[in-house]
Amino acid sequence: VQLQASGGGLVQPGGSLRLSCAASGRTFTYLSTGWFRQAPGKEREFVAAIRGNDGHTSYSSALKGRSSISRDKAKNMWYLQMNNLGPEDSAVYYCAATPKNWNIGSFSRDDLYDYWGQGTQVTVSS
Repeated sequence: VQLQASGGGLVQPGGSLRLSCAASGRTFTYLSTGWFRQAPGKEREFVAAIRGNDGHTSYSSALKGRSSISRDKAKNMWYLQMNNLGPEDSAVYYCAATPKNWNIGSFSRDDLYDYWGQGTQVTVSS
C-alpha cells in the first residue's frame, strides 16, 4: 500500500487546514488510518485515527475538539480537518495505515501501523 499525504501549507494562527491521504496499490477490505505529526526536535506524536471496519475515531488531547478525521472509502481517501490552528501545531504530518482493526485506543501507537506516507508540512505563522 502506498500512501500519499497532501494539503499542508502555511496558515495563519486561528486558521484551518484539511489534509488528505490517498491510498493506492494493494487493496484491503478495511484500512485503519491514522495521522501523526512530528515537529523539529520532537518525537512523532499521534493526532487522530479512524478504524477501518466501523469508522470509530480517536483523537489526541492536543487536537481534540479542533480536528476531525474522516474517510471516503470509495476513493480510498482519508482526511484530517484541523481548525483554530496555532504555532504549536506546526509540524510534518504523516498518514499511516494498517489492515488490522485494533482496539480504537491502540491506534495512538505508531508501531501498529504497517504503511506510512511521506508527510506534508504544516506551518502556522503570521
